[in-house]
Amino acid sequence: MVQVGEHVPDFTLASTEGKEVSLSNFRGKNVVLYFYPKDNTPGCTTESCDFRDAYEQFQNLNTVILGISRDSIKSHEKFIEKYQLPFALLSDPDAKVCEQFGVYKEKTMFGKKAMGIERSTFVLDQEGKLVKEYRKVKVKDHVQEALRYVEEHLA
Repeated sequence: MVQVGEHVPDFTLASTEGKEVSLSNFRGKNVVLYFYPKDNTPGCTTESCDFRDAYEQFQNLNTVILGISRDSIKSHEKFIEKYQLPFALLSDPDAKVCEQFGVYKEKTMFGKKAMGIERSTFVLDQEGKLVKEYRKVKVKDHVQEALRYVEEHLA
C-alpha cells in the first residue's frame, strides 16, 4: 500500500477523456486523486460538485484533479455531463488501483457486508510523491480542506 512520503507507482486507467491515462502523464503538476464509491449517489455527487466548484482554484495552483471509482466509463461520462464536471474520471473496474491505495474495503450497508470503496483523497506533489492522505472522508468542507493543504504546502 502506498505510504505518505513515498513515490506512487505509476498506473494506467481508462479515462473519460477518450483514452487511457497514466499517473506519470501529470509529472510536473500536483495531483489530487479522490476515490469515491459510486457515480450519481448523494455523497459522491456533492463531493464531485465541490471539486468542480474549486476546479479553477486548483488549476491556479498547478494541480490536476482526478476522480476514481469502479464505475464504467459510460457511467462516468453521464455523471460528468449531468454535473458539468471539468476534470477526468478514471474507471478502475477490477479495483487494482483502489487496492494499491488501500481504499477497497469490506463495508456494511443495510446490514449486508460487501466490498466497496472507502471515500478517500490523496495529494501528490509534482514528482509523484504522496504528501497527504485523507481517509474515511466526510464530504462537508473536505474539498476546501484539500485546497487549503495544496495552497499552504505545494504552491
